[in-house]
Amino acid sequence: MARTLLTGLRLPGRSGPVALETEGGRVTWTGAAEEARGRAPDGVRVDELDGVLLTSPFVDAHVHATASGLLLDGLDLTRCATAAEVLAAVAEAAGAAPPAAVVWGHGWEEDRWSGPPPWRAELDRAAGGRAVYLSRIDIHSALVSTALVDRAPGAVGASGWSPTGPVSADAHHHLRRAALAALDPAQRRSAQAAFLDHAAARGVAEVHECAGPEISGRDDLADLLGSGHGVRVVGYWGEAVDTPEAARALRAETGAHGLAGDLFVDGSLGSRTAALHTPYLDAPGCTGNRYLDPGTLAAHLTACTRAGIQAGFHVIGEAAVEAAVAALEEAARGTSPAEVRAARHRLEHLEMVDAGQAARLAALGVVASVQPLFDAAWGGPDGMYAARLGAERARGMNPFRALDEAGVVLAFGSDSPVTPLDPWAAVRAATAHRTPSSSVDEATALAAHTAGGRHAAGGSGTPVPVTGGPASYALWDGSRCLRTVRGGRILHGTGTEPEE
Repeated sequence: MARTLLTGLRLPGRSGPVALETEGGRVTWTGAAEEARGRAPDGVRVDELDGVLLTSPFVDAHVHATASGLLLDGLDLTRCATAAEVLAAVAEAAGAAPPAAVVWGHGWEEDRWSGPPPWRAELDRAAGGRAVYLSRIDIHSALVSTALVDRAPGAVGASGWSPTGPVSADAHHHLRRAALAALDPAQRRSAQAAFLDHAAARGVAEVHECAGPEISGRDDLADLLGSGHGVRVVGYWGEAVDTPEAARALRAETGAHGLAGDLFVDGSLGSRTAALHTPYLDAPGCTGNRYLDPGTLAAHLTACTRAGIQAGFHVIGEAAVEAAVAALEEAARGTSPAEVRAARHRLEHLEMVDAGQAARLAALGVVASVQPLFDAAWGGPDGMYAARLGAERARGMNPFRALDEAGVVLAFGSDSPVTPLDPWAAVRAATAHRTPSSSVDEATALAAHTAGGRHAAGGSGTPVPVTGGPASYALWDGSRCLRTVRGGRILHGTGTEPEE
């Protein structure tokens, strides 16, 4: 297997050029650039890379691959400023789509508009009778056409159902499943491959797919896990169990790494379904949704801990966070704190967490799978968080520094397609938090998007490649990825053959 020597590299936060040697999918040497001259006899491939930045490849700790892939060349509604623009986009897409196809779109956000979302009757007219599924930016509610409702009769009358406007909660879950079911296997696999290529082109070599019966489906997860793509896929399945035997069986049936991810304790702030102790500022009397009761939370964590399986939940609102923390402590009493710590249970989003809860989570080894671009999109005194909660209450959202200082491992992700898969943008967002006291420095942010993600899936790693470790790295010109390599295999960039 050929030896490769990369010279003239830069490391984050350090001065002076360095070199990296790889062979057989491993890093065999790292050192100062001047020390590399004697390590390049005949037959050694040498890449002179003057000033190129070297990092470990990024990990995106929370994605939805099929939905993201469908939207890479699909109906992007993030730039729509009015309901009329949404309807015009739907009409154009419907005119080009086969009659039986579902028109997929994503990203509408009525908070940025001067008026309400379109009514279902308006959507039906624009779609010409076709089935339409348009997810809100947070993917916790959607605009749907009557033709799609006809494919999901269980949605009618379920929690979150509306006969005229957006649907949320259980009604939304029924309709999303119906939209996904309309995909044939070839469409699904094509979308997944497009997304994984997209990830590799952004220096991401590992993604954590947050699947489940309310998100996608077993066939969807099976196709993704069996894709054979060089980007590593760590699958999570969000379905509760109550015995260790059931936990082991479900993991075996799904091929999941853990029974975690988007196992919903609550919803989202944007759709007003995140569970709060006190009402939303802009919806008096509304405190959001609670999808799992305390007994179910504790039973799931206890069962998974006893089975040696990683568990976890989607939690955003303060009431959901407290319920999850209490359930983790109940599981520790039913097993042991050491067993809970060993499992590396994870909480997705964890947006409304206080210092006391952070300390309790750190003591139990819980990983915080968080999304810095949420704050960039919706934080600050004029953002969606402030509109939903009030400026003072919103100021405590996404407290990355407090979590890090408490000892909670941070694992950064995008929740793509909710926010773009763009790791350097996430690093910048974490270092320039809209509430400055919640910012972290660049080294901490880079670690959270590399080593933190690997820790979250039971592994280990460093923000930069090290001698003896896998030949996995990314090369950067600014924030443009030049090459992504995992285990010696080039996933993106110069060269198409494996390095080894």
